[in-house]
Formats: sequence, C-alpha cells, structure tokens
Amino acid sequence: MSERRSGQGQPDKTLALLWRNHRRAAEPTTNEPARQRGAGRRPSLNVDDVVQAGIRLADEQGLAAASMGGLAKELGVGTMTLYTYVPSKDELLDLMVDQVLVERELPGPGAPRPENWREQVEIYSQQTRAMFQQHLWLSQVSTIRPPVGPGMLAGREYLLSAVLGLGLTATETNTAALAITTYVDSAAHLEAESRLVERTTGQTNDAWWFERNDLWETYFDVDQHPAMTAIWHAKGYDSTPADSYRYGLDRLLDGIEAMKPL
Repeated sequence: MSERRSGQGQPDKTLALLWRNHRRAAEPTTNEPARQRGAGRRPSLNVDDVVQAGIRLADEQGLAAASMGGLAKELGVGTMTLYTYVPSKDELLDLMVDQVLVERELPGPGAPRPENWREQVEIYSQQTRAMFQQHLWLSQVSTIRPPVGPGMLAGREYLLSAVLGLGLTATETNTAALAITTYVDSAAHLEAESRLVERTTGQTNDAWWFERNDLWETYFDVDQHPAMTAIWHAKGYDSTPADSYRYGLDRLLDGIEAMKPL
C-alpha cells in the first residue's frame, strides 16, 4: 500500500526545507533547526543529517522504520528535538523522496550529454530504474502530489530538454516528456514493488505462480480465453519483464519521433 502524504501542512515551510541548499546567497539557510539559528550553541545535527538517516533506515529496514520515533532513536535525540528539524513525517518523506531524486546523475544545462535524444532518454530510464531498485521503499510512496523540490524539477528539465530539439510544438514537447515520465516511472515503481514483495514475503514471484499452477489444469477454460490460448500455443509467453519494458519504451519513442515536422 502506498504511503500517502496529506499534502496539507504548511507549503511555505515545506518549500523552504526542500530548497534549503539551493537558496540565494542573501537568504538565510534552513538547514539548522529554527531555535538554534543565530546566537547560541552550534547544533550537532542539521536537516541533511536527518534526511540521510531517514533514507538509510528506509533502505535497510523498510519505510515504516523511518518513523519520527525510529529516526530519533537512530540519531540519538529525543523525538521532540527531531521536530525542530522536520515538522512532521509528511515533510520528512517529501525530503527523503526529493533527495533520492536529486542523486540521479542527469546532465544539467550545459553539461555533456549524448547528441541523440533517444540516448538522452535512455539515461533518464537507467537512472530512474536504478534509483527505485536502490530505494525499494519508493514503491510505497504516492506520487499524486510529489515534493516540488530540486530533484523533481531536475527530472522535468532534463526530459524537456531532451525532447525540445525534435521541433515539436511547446504543447507536444511537454506532453511527450510527461508521457515518458509516466511510462518510465510507473515501470520502475512496479519493478521495485515486485522486489519489495519478494523480500518481505521471502517468496519469489515464480514460486508464487508455481503454487497456483492448478489454475491452468482445473479452472482455465480455453473456450472463454481463446486469445490467451492462441498465444500460449504460439509460444508467445517467452518474453521477460525486461523485454516488455524495452518494447514499450521503444514504441513510445517511435511514436514521439514520428511527430517530428517534415
């Protein structure tokens, strides 16, 4: 089940935390707890420490372990002290998600990148799928209202810039980039969820299906499933999830490329 952030909170404070390391030089940082900024004893932690500890706990023990209480114990501070760095679990989760998004190695403006736009999309595909595999807990996080931080914007900027050179209209460029995001992110989400289920249950997906093998002998009616039966006899079920992913992405990019003006 997805972890759903309420999205209520205080947007201004959440934005300040998300962009804490990307503010203009004249503006104060929010990487230290509010009550510690200014005069007084230097804090032993900052927001980055809290976020990295949350990611580490979620990676090692699952998302539930990265609760405010669990995180406070991990960092050796009181739970109330932790709230001076991060207002709630919702904000913490936003910060964790955006941090792993930031860590994708997507070339920024002016950075070297392949000339071919499809190869640029391939970088996004590889980096995003690797991110989900490294942080399986991402498959439990709802993306309906994503954290609007540097990581999310970097991904949007990168895919827009990859498609921009095709000569499509502005609307088509944006729609194409969003379609790629939807396909790649959704597939990466499902791949991570599959691995997480295997890890949590201790049972592989192949073993799960094998236990239900009686479905085909006892309950499967070939007359009610003629298409499935035809594909089975034609040995059409030999493709792997990786084959399906590759097929879908290639056909999506083929379609986008076909829209190029002559």
